[in-house]
Amino acid sequence: MAVKIIGTGSYVPENVADNQFLSTIVDTDDEWISQRTGIKERHLSSGSKEGTTFMAIQAAHAALEDAGISAEELDLIIVATASADTYVPSTACQVQGEIGAIRATCFDLNAACSGFLFSLNTVNAYLETGMAKTALVIGAETLSREVDWSDRSTCILFGDGAGAAVVKNVEGKGGIVASVSGSDGTQGDVLTCKGRGIQNPFYKSKRKKDYIQMNGQSVFRFAVTTVPKYIKQVLRRTGTEPDDVKFYVLHQANRRILELIAKRLKVDMDKIPMNLDRYGNTSSASIPILLDELNRNGLIEEGDKIVLSGFGGGLTWGATLIVW
Repeated sequence: MAVKIIGTGSYVPENVADNQFLSTIVDTDDEWISQRTGIKERHLSSGSKEGTTFMAIQAAHAALEDAGISAEELDLIIVATASADTYVPSTACQVQGEIGAIRATCFDLNAACSGFLFSLNTVNAYLETGMAKTALVIGAETLSREVDWSDRSTCILFGDGAGAAVVKNVEGKGGIVASVSGSDGTQGDVLTCKGRGIQNPFYKSKRKKDYIQMNGQSVFRFAVTTVPKYIKQVLRRTGTEPDDVKFYVLHQANRRILELIAKRLKVDMDKIPMNLDRYGNTSSASIPILLDELNRNGLIEEGDKIVLSGFGGGLTWGATLIVW
């Protein structure tokens, strides 16, 4: 048996904020943003109805349709998100209720920008041990509500969206071949977004809602050193040469980061597809949105080797080799 992705889906809001539009809000311009990040535009929610749950549901419907299965066949739903609409119920349970996945066990997972990868690995463990046979894993984020729109260092980076994949135990070889992941909580303060302040009879926090804060240089250095290291580890473990991989589907954070990762892996940039110019950094949604684009454009064929790799707040990171 093999644990394989059998369908993908994605959703992004219709509202598009390009760099020229952002220049009317904060002191920036298209050249400044493009040169430093590679981002040209990002999609932003149109309001409360188009939040994390709504986008996750749309991506779920698309993935189920692509997989050719019904929601009733799902045993497990995991939603990776750091920007859920509600603390309770979980986003996964709300997706379950909307799509009619009456048999599924559901929960959310927060590993920031590594969230989809961590969720995929969790699904793999469930399926390998027989705790589930068919699962839906979603990365969904409404980061536009977590961003300070007066802070040009962060508001230019992030966008909203959702991506999903149906994962199933099937006969044959391939699928998820090997994974590595890790965390370093000692560096957690380089990328943060705090929750509510404490309010109880003994303490009244005066802290207002916090927003995403990031030490960009620290995150940059972490990404360009850690990601190639763990991708190489997965490749060595499976006896795979870097050029044997068709695509490295990496978290879409910054073009410079991806170029340096390619350099350290000694692979051509055509093996590292990018869509961050159109979507910005969508955190846990970035890998599945890109994977869905590759799948729907017919760029992935059965037997292709693909590496998925994420990195983000926590700090967290991981890499997974799959055979399509």
